[in-house]
Amino acid sequence: MDAPVKSIPEWQATDGLVSYPEAVARMEARAAAIADGTATELVWLLEHPPIYTAGTSARDADLLDARFPVHRTGRGGQFTYHGPGQRVGYVMLDLKRRSVKGRGPDVRAYVRDLEQWLIGTLALFGVKGERRAGRVGIWVQHGRKSDMREDKIAALGVRIKRWVTFHGVALNVAPDLSHFSGIVPCGVSDHGVTSLAELGVTATMADVDMALRRSFEEVFG
Repeated sequence: MDAPVKSIPEWQATDGLVSYPEAVARMEARAAAIADGTATELVWLLEHPPIYTAGTSARDADLLDARFPVHRTGRGGQFTYHGPGQRVGYVMLDLKRRSVKGRGPDVRAYVRDLEQWLIGTLALFGVKGERRAGRVGIWVQHGRKSDMREDKIAALGVRIKRWVTFHGVALNVAPDLSHFSGIVPCGVSDHGVTSLAELGVTATMADVDMALRRSFEEVFG
């Protein structure tokens, strides 16, 4: 059986804050070009100004306080927050080109690879990230044994068009966690959110970017 084609995507890291509508427009254009064969795959790392985004499964009741702009988007998932101190990774890969011959693209495997990418990145900072059945994202346990908490540290949201992926992941490095209070993040009300900073990990965005790239290459080739 032929192995999937492995290619090295272009990497971009944008300084400053990129507006969400601008980012979506750029992603859509790049994904279309990748599908047309006129552009290489891309991993784009950036931060957004404070915004709540609603995926295709978002429930209006989960928007508790629209203290920031709300953007309805075509990615999968429910409500999430983006803002300064959170590293967003938009991933534009050609799943058809990367698929094993005779099997076709595997969306579930792609999502699992995104999860493993985040788990591997967190491990480089000594943080154990975990999947949870029925809950999207990556979760960590922290606190004292008598008061152990389980909170989300990273979110995922994916859209695929012509077998090219876009949107991606968001890792909480050192955002203002109170900004999440305006929504029920990803529809999960009985758990909170955390960050590397809250866990005592002092890391710059450059540190996180290096860890993201190292883990990505281990997972995706």
